[in-house]
Amino acid sequence: MRKVTIGIIGFGTIGAGVASILLREKKLLQNRTGIQFVLKRIADLDIRSNRGITVPKGMLTKDSAAVIADSEIDIIVELIGGKTTAKKIVLHALAAGKSVVTANKALLAEKGSELFAAAKKAGCFIRYEASVAGGIPIIKSVSEALVANRFTRIVGILNGTCNYILWNMTKNNWDYNTALSRAQQLGFAESDPTLDVNGSDAAHKIALLAGLAFNTYIPFGTVYREGIHAIQQIDIAYGKKLGYELKLLAIAHAGKKGIECRVHPTFICAHHALANVANEYNAIYLEGDKVGAQMMIGKGAGSLPTAGAVVADIVDIAKELQRTNNASYTVQTVPLLKSVILPPDRFCSRYYFRIMTLDKPGVLARIAGLLGKYNISIASVIQKEIKQATVPIVIITHAAEERNVQKAITAINALSEVRRAPVIYRIEDISNLY
Repeated sequence: MRKVTIGIIGFGTIGAGVASILLREKKLLQNRTGIQFVLKRIADLDIRSNRGITVPKGMLTKDSAAVIADSEIDIIVELIGGKTTAKKIVLHALAAGKSVVTANKALLAEKGSELFAAAKKAGCFIRYEASVAGGIPIIKSVSEALVANRFTRIVGILNGTCNYILWNMTKNNWDYNTALSRAQQLGFAESDPTLDVNGSDAAHKIALLAGLAFNTYIPFGTVYREGIHAIQQIDIAYGKKLGYELKLLAIAHAGKKGIECRVHPTFICAHHALANVANEYNAIYLEGDKVGAQMMIGKGAGSLPTAGAVVADIVDIAKELQRTNNASYTVQTVPLLKSVILPPDRFCSRYYFRIMTLDKPGVLARIAGLLGKYNISIASVIQKEIKQATVPIVIITHAAEERNVQKAITAINALSEVRRAPVIYRIEDISNLY
């Protein structure tokens, strides 16, 4: 029976989950694969804290280099996070002829081209299922089960922290700070949630996923992103009246002009399955020319869901080793297509505007005139009668180009009757699955 030996670098929440599965489910994995998986070493700077799992004596070390240098270890699992030290570890492992499994979406989204080139040179694999949507097997689905499809659109809820916050702002009328505080208490949000709430985490994930689906390289810096920290209850309430729910969506479109890749708060139809993804759950909707519309929902984070995805990658690499019967196998590489990544001013969608104006005759007509000047067609308007000097005008548009929208909003904001900068959200029209 083939034996595959693993070394883990990073013994935090996910690392402990991976170790737990490899040690406790050893027989299950062996029965299902015909491979014996042996966890030999675990490296971490902290080897004293209780992780809720007992590992054999001598398995823990502070020396990650010693783990990589161990000639018996076939696969290195990198779970320390970050980009600097993690990059050095991955490159060191590849240079030593060892394949790598990682959950590090930031590292791959920003440094992936260098790392995959190093893997190709070394004849090794980098697997990264756990880097996007935790326990949802989206990487394997796109690259294997749905490989015959030409994908045109991906829309995902890829950050559980933001989804938890917006779900509870919508369903329980919590304000943003209350929802964030509760998410932190439950462990869904970090003590510093910046990378989650500003859209960066989801942007890393959609860059990886869209690059895989569209067979191209999408530089992280080209992914447009907006966060959720400025969302107000008034806009969530207006959205409900109009039949929409507000979600932080990661969106990638492949069209004739190029690829749109963006992350921002977005209104979607309240009846769509994506709108009903609750709390910390993730979901990914995609459209392929053969399969049509598909959607997956599941836990996007957490020790065991993410660790399970890491172990699945370990198993995939182990099967490759078994097929070749030695460690000197050739990595399968596919040339990437050169694609046009559209800048934000070329994006096209429908829009929600909330404009706070003085309650004077003719204001709506002037706003409508400015929208028309920039080829923006109005679909609907809400102007409630409120006995206040300043009143909201809510406008839903038909599809328009972002550059025209920005010009119109600048002009509208310059009107003397407009009391503060207009609030803008995009609307994503998605075919319902049910």
